[in-house]
Amino acid sequence: MLRNVFLKSLRDQRRALFWWIVGLLALTLYLALLYPSIAKTPEYNKILEAWPPELTYTVLGEFADYSSPEGFLNSSVFFLTAPLLFLIFTIAFGSNAIAGEEERGTMDLLLANPLPRWRVVLEKFAALVVLTMVLAFALWLGLAIGAVAVDMDIRLERVAEATLSGALLGLAFGALALALGCARGKRGLSIGVTATLGLAAYLLNSLAPITEAVKPYRKLSLFYYFIGADPLANGWNLGHVAVLVGVTVVFLAVAVIAFARRDVAV
Repeated sequence: MLRNVFLKSLRDQRRALFWWIVGLLALTLYLALLYPSIAKTPEYNKILEAWPPELTYTVLGEFADYSSPEGFLNSSVFFLTAPLLFLIFTIAFGSNAIAGEEERGTMDLLLANPLPRWRVVLEKFAALVVLTMVLAFALWLGLAIGAVAVDMDIRLERVAEATLSGALLGLAFGALALALGCARGKRGLSIGVTATLGLAAYLLNSLAPITEAVKPYRKLSLFYYFIGADPLANGWNLGHVAVLVGVTVVFLAVAVIAFARRDVAV
């Protein structure tokens, strides 16, 4: 009889996790190996300055020197690539955790075991946390190996802080996807709404520096609390970390309450 949803969730993701790790290591090593050619091109910043500001800020972010180690990693990894990958993984898992079980007709079998609903939700989310942190470690490891290989002058503990910030951002949106799945039982709805809000949050944060009408609302974006204080260069901003963790806890509480009160489709 199934008594541990947490371990089952980890087991079910083991193959997918393996390929995610392989992909992250390959991607980060490839990007790190590009750095020497960028660092040796003094005209790189001038080339980017010729781009339309909307394109530069949306794709690369608002960093001063794109050819420095911090500027290169922020623009190529942490501003868009890393959060996008974390969001894809966590939203997919969060939306599938409860709503996916219902749509496949396996939720009634799961709840037939002596497991309270709150425990099912919490153990599913605990599995998401572990899997996300494994991916964060793979991302950090790939960047660390690449940085050593190309003699990149970067503090690896700061790389870890930026990576963990991205993981916390992903967990916040994963918790939102989980909450929507618990409330409505529709996987497609959960993915669609969460992905739309994630895109809106990204655009709000990236366009705020150059759009006066948007600037006052920048702090409504979770992306601001992920990258706004530049953890790669400055380390963690504990206030920003607290916001990401707090939002995640709120969404998780909503998920637990919603699933406990709703009739489950069978």
